[in-house]
This record gives sequence, structure tokens and C-alpha cells, in this order.
Amino acid sequence: MRRRQARRLVGTLILAAGLAGCATSARPVPSPSTRPAPPPVSEERRAPAQTGYASWYGQAHQGRRTTSGEAYDMNKLTAAHPTLPMGTNLLVTNLNNGRSVTVRVNDRGPSVDGRILDLSYAAARELGAIGEGVVPVRIQVISTSSR
Repeated sequence: MRRRQARRLVGTLILAAGLAGCATSARPVPSPSTRPAPPPVSEERRAPAQTGYASWYGQAHQGRRTTSGEAYDMNKLTAAHPTLPMGTNLLVTNLNNGRSVTVRVNDRGPSVDGRILDLSYAAARELGAIGEGVVPVRIQVISTSSR
């Protein structure tokens, strides 16, 4: 009789261990048809970052017409770039301190060799570049305007 009880006990333990191994507390994974599709990567996002020096312009240019036709406002987050389309949004990172800001291209410039961007006063302030005047930056296109 003891053998029969021992076999039952062993069988029960094996069955319990097998069932416990099948249990899971993980949430079910949605099927591929219900998962949200990742956002498409635009051509602009694939563009490599550009690095160089940026300067800023402020009060002396306040109210003057920019290449885009709008009046320059030193308190808006804008920039001048030599070739990017008007309305392009850029992520600009100050390589000296790691601070970043998003700006919109609304003018052409800079006109000084070795510089890749002229920032509005507000953008330069956000980057911590006012005191330095000229700072090393990395620019990355976020989006372009359809104008």
C-alpha cells in the first residue's frame, strides 16, 4: 500500500510541476494585426546631422524682413540657414553644454565663412549661447514645410 501511495504522490507532484511550468504572469502579446504600426521615417529624418558653428542675431535686425517675407522677431525660435527650405524645423544642439532647441528656418545666412546657422536671440538664449556669441552646434532636420 505504501508503494501505491508513493506512486500517486510522485504522479501528483509530476503533474503539478508540469502545470506550474505552463503558468505565466506575462500579458498576452497582441497579434501583429492589432499592434500599432511604427511611424514612417521621412527622408528628412534620415538626413545626417550637420555640425559646425552657429552665431546669433538680435535687436539690430528686429522687425526687418527675412527671406521668407516675415518680419524678424528676435523673441521667436527661428534661424537662418544657407540652403534648407523655408519652414524647415531643425533640432539644434549646443555641443559645449548639450542644450537643445527646435527652430524654424525663416531666413538665409549666415554670411560668415565657417558658420552653418544664424540663430534668433531667443534660440541662442535657450542654447546658452548668448555670452559666447559663436558656439559649435549639431543640427538635425526634424521636418520640412510644404510651402
